[in-house]
Amino acid sequence: MTIDNELIDNLLKNYKKPEDLIGENGLLKQLTKQLLERAMAAEMTEHVGYDKHDAAGNNSGNSRNGKSAKTIKGTFGELALETPRDRNGTFEPQIIEKHQTRFTGFDANIISLYARGLSTREIQQHLEEIYHVEVSPGLISSVTDEVLDEVKTWQNRQLDEVYPIMYLDAIQFKVRDNGHVKNKAIYLAIGVTIEGLKEVLGLWIAQTEGAKFWLQVVTELKNRGVTDIFIACVDGLKGFPEAIESVFPQTEVQLCIVHLVRHSLNYVGWKQRKEVARDLKLIYTAATEGEAEQRLAEFSLKWDAKFPMIAKSWRSNWARVIPFFAHPPEIRKVIYTTNAIESLNMSLRKVTKARGSFPNDEAVCKLLYLALRNIAKKWTMPVHAWKDALNRFAIIYENRLPAS
Repeated sequence: MTIDNELIDNLLKNYKKPEDLIGENGLLKQLTKQLLERAMAAEMTEHVGYDKHDAAGNNSGNSRNGKSAKTIKGTFGELALETPRDRNGTFEPQIIEKHQTRFTGFDANIISLYARGLSTREIQQHLEEIYHVEVSPGLISSVTDEVLDEVKTWQNRQLDEVYPIMYLDAIQFKVRDNGHVKNKAIYLAIGVTIEGLKEVLGLWIAQTEGAKFWLQVVTELKNRGVTDIFIACVDGLKGFPEAIESVFPQTEVQLCIVHLVRHSLNYVGWKQRKEVARDLKLIYTAATEGEAEQRLAEFSLKWDAKFPMIAKSWRSNWARVIPFFAHPPEIRKVIYTTNAIESLNMSLRKVTKARGSFPNDEAVCKLLYLALRNIAKKWTMPVHAWKDALNRFAIIYENRLPAS
């Protein structure tokens, strides 16, 4: 639909400043009000079957019955409208529905702000300052609660049959439970698909991180269609590898190098952290298992006097570290450099850092799901050097790759 330029010129005849157009009582708001009210009047005419004041409406069985006032919230502020009524009470306007109190898109703004970690109070302040609209905490809660059904659908969706790489980890949040604030573990699983795309497979919540719960998680993944995982990267939780291998016996469980390095650096002061990290890198970037053992021995000679627990930790986990060295550089690079779970956790902490605690489990899942949805929008490209890695996977796991 085109609008006549002469009409636009007439509308803007008294325009002097932006407020005249987009202000609280500006032209756009007035036009919106009049267009909506005229559209509802046209819908009423269609509903009763005759024009206003038309004699054809006499004894027709239904007639216009005045108007009712309602206020609609939107990005332009609040807009007072007069909605036509019919005597039989059967008129249902389409452009502004009967019980609608917010314009399409306004709820999306609330959800977008919530997904970026703003608290209810901050969302209230933002909407009032920017749009001059007052919203209650209850409204914000009800709008964001609308995603809970979406969360359930997402959590139960069918998954791919094969994931060459999967990362499994847990992140801690404070959640109110029976009147007490407790630390709860949020379990996350990220799969790298055959196409090299990262995908969050689900999130789960439990009182604490434990191997028994991880067994439930990997069992659920299998029930949702996963038949094979080539390499599972996990932290050093006791019993975790066994939980995975009991469900996916062919899966190679690799201790997450990033977790191990981070754990090691917990023993080191800031002044020597870079030097220790550099020496640890010599271990996990070694060309072979034998060279890695030599580098670990050299590390032990150099640092055991000050930090005896570091080399001890690597030796105690060595059986879960050495699978890394059996792979060619193409796969090792993908495993290490695409440690998506760490960057994901960092992004989630940014979103949740302003919150001291969550009121309940649903509030945690709701915010994390929305944050994950935003993060996933950026995952549009395969991980770096994926084709090289996939060619290696095709050789090493030739009978386990899908035929396609």
